[in-house]
Amino acid sequence: MDLSGKVAVVTGSGRGLGRAYAAELAAQGAAVVVNDIDSSVADQAAQDIVAAGGKAVAEVAAVGTTSSAQGLVNRAVEEFGRLDILVNNAGILRDTTLLKMTDDDFDAVITTHLRGTFTCTRAAAIQMRQQGDGGRIICVGSPTGQVGNFGQTNYAAAKAGIVGMVRTWAIELARAEITVNAIVPVAATRMTETAPFLKPYFDALNAGQPLPPFARQELGFGGPSDAAGVVAFLASDAAASITGQAIGIGGDRLTLWTHPTEVGAALANGTGWTADEIAAIWPKQFADIQQPVGQQLPESTK
Repeated sequence: MDLSGKVAVVTGSGRGLGRAYAAELAAQGAAVVVNDIDSSVADQAAQDIVAAGGKAVAEVAAVGTTSSAQGLVNRAVEEFGRLDILVNNAGILRDTTLLKMTDDDFDAVITTHLRGTFTCTRAAAIQMRQQGDGGRIICVGSPTGQVGNFGQTNYAAAKAGIVGMVRTWAIELARAEITVNAIVPVAATRMTETAPFLKPYFDALNAGQPLPPFARQELGFGGPSDAAGVVAFLASDAAASITGQAIGIGGDRLTLWTHPTEVGAALANGTGWTADEIAAIWPKQFADIQQPVGQQLPESTK
């Protein structure tokens, strides 16, 4: 995955998964604009990349606004002359149930994840199209956005919306040879450490112990660096024909998510469907193929 001469912006890359993505892109030869709202962690992440022989600068900004998105693109162009890769990773959590979620809880998560992905992608796509030689846009989804999760109305809405935008952008930007894909990572980060069923594996990682195959393969759970290779792959020439996809990654597990699709159909005879007719046919034709909600975890983790 030779990314020499390429320039990347990675939002929310001062810590966790974003930092792993930035480090991996730099290790493969790309110059990286590291972004975070915390100047100390952004600066340290950039310094660590440079110390390892890479190229990086830090840009402190909260994603969401048009001005901050343009600022990230401008910094890439000013420092390194162009922009080839955008990784939309920045995110926050404000978890609580629907009945307790405030407007501020909802708006904060939507602004950072969904609006931030939109504004950054728009600014990056304009720059890439002007350059005239394509580009790579990689957006970060979540299993919660794919199947839902208790207490995460705002996060589920944002992550589902991101994957929906990815499919649309893949169509709209194809002519400019800009690919757009989503990744659906699972890793040990501040966002996953509160999940009770993952506690034994966090304890193992904190103790410096290797994770068992069950965690790495069945759950697809590992460290942030385990999820970074797919970002470098999607940023490379090897992925030039891949666009509009949602790719799962975590631990030793690599997956491809399906698009939402019809799983069953029944046809009326030119008269449409009344409520009574639907009630009559549902148990016979649709009840057994209703789709599950939430992550369907192996029994031993429940």
